[in-house]
Amino acid sequence: MECFVWVSHMTHSWLEMRSVVGTPLITHITAGALGMITGMVALSSSKGAPLHRRAGMAFVYTMMVMAVLGGGLAVLHQKSPRVNLTAALTTIYFVATALVTVKPPRSSLRWLDVALPVMVSIVALSSLRFGIMAAQGPKGRLDGIPAFPFFLFGVVGLIGVFGDVQMLRAGGVLALKGAPRIARHLWRMCFPLALASLSFFAQVHVLPKAIRIPSLLILPVPITLVAMFYWLWRVRYRRAWKNMTLAEA
Repeated sequence: MECFVWVSHMTHSWLEMRSVVGTPLITHITAGALGMITGMVALSSSKGAPLHRRAGMAFVYTMMVMAVLGGGLAVLHQKSPRVNLTAALTTIYFVATALVTVKPPRSSLRWLDVALPVMVSIVALSSLRFGIMAAQGPKGRLDGIPAFPFFLFGVVGLIGVFGDVQMLRAGGVLALKGAPRIARHLWRMCFPLALASLSFFAQVHVLPKAIRIPSLLILPVPITLVAMFYWLWRVRYRRAWKNMTLAEA
């Protein structure tokens, strides 16, 4: 519930800026909605198929636009900048690393393999610090935000960094093959998709009453998580179990 409180607070902050920023805010919200749609299409389509690839690239572009505008507007207008900028940078990190996992950059951009983990390490550790400050602050909040979102971004960010360190020790993104490569790409795409879905649910109060059904609008969040775990199981463990069964036969 504390995560919903943060997202709702963030949405209200952005809506308060509507009369000032106009088009950038509308673009941010539109990009988030399109990101959620294209992400769902990519997640549900056959992996590697043309539809999956096109929807996946559309998801990357829309999520980048959403994150850059959301973080920039929050900082520019001082609307809970600590949590919103953290969310924006974490989203950019996960989307970027998910993309380069399946589309490795040319050699002149290999520095991203190190730069992105360093960036998100700073963001994650700062977020954990903000979480501690929120937990110790008045009413357990910092800038009106509960501690949970700060800890969420901190922990998930560090999990991502741990995976990056393992990848670099194995020889970099080009060394990833088969199931580990697909699994890395999958969960790094699903986290920002779940975040976009959660943000959409928090904006239920600005939607037309005819479709303002919280129990229906929240469905994309568990659907994303269930689909992610299903594909991870299918990619990493189902194949291993199948190979083990064939070997024993």
